[in-house]
Amino acid sequence: MLPAALLMAGQARAEAWSYPGWQDGADTRVKAQALLQTLNATLLSNPSATRTLQQWCGEHKLAAEPRIRALRDTATRKPADAEIRRQLKVGADEAIGYRRVQLACGDRVLSEADNWYVPSRLTAEMNRLLDTTDTPFGAAVKALDFTRRTESAKLLWSPLPQGWETRPLPAADAKRGLDIPEQVLQHRAVLYKDGNTPFSLVVETYRRDLFAFPLNPREGDR
Repeated sequence: MLPAALLMAGQARAEAWSYPGWQDGADTRVKAQALLQTLNATLLSNPSATRTLQQWCGEHKLAAEPRIRALRDTATRKPADAEIRRQLKVGADEAIGYRRVQLACGDRVLSEADNWYVPSRLTAEMNRLLDTTDTPFGAAVKALDFTRRTESAKLLWSPLPQGWETRPLPAADAKRGLDIPEQVLQHRAVLYKDGNTPFSLVVETYRRDLFAFPLNPREGDR
């Protein structure tokens, strides 16, 4: 189960999304679009989402210590369906592990992930870490020197309307904060070891707390 304090903090932020420099307006929306696309491109170019999020957390000072923690949800169960088994190249009788976590930096939840994996393709120590600790998946299987192939990448939010580059942006209210939805980006990917042996399928949903930093630090510090 997730810590009650973290859940309460998440609920409070959902009620009042406001950070220095994130007032609604054309300039803010362009910057938000660029940040979202930069994050998406960085995630797509790296095999470990955990490392990418840790780097993002550190660069944007989202916490005093830029360390990613995996908060396990031990109550949720999602059996692997036929499509997941096909992508992992396992038969109907092969055991499939399941893990649902939120990845947090400090008290900011940056993403949530559903992960199906093949225990027989991991070491005993890796399985122990996944079953009994909050170690992020990427950190637990790091020794496999795995590769990642993204099946799909969806932007769940666009700060700018379609065709914005050819016509004026709609009027925005600079007196209120930019409305950022809870979920902003989603990736579905398969992890491989030894070149072409799949051992994990993950669906990652990235959250607005990725943008929980002052957009214009100098203005925010005034």
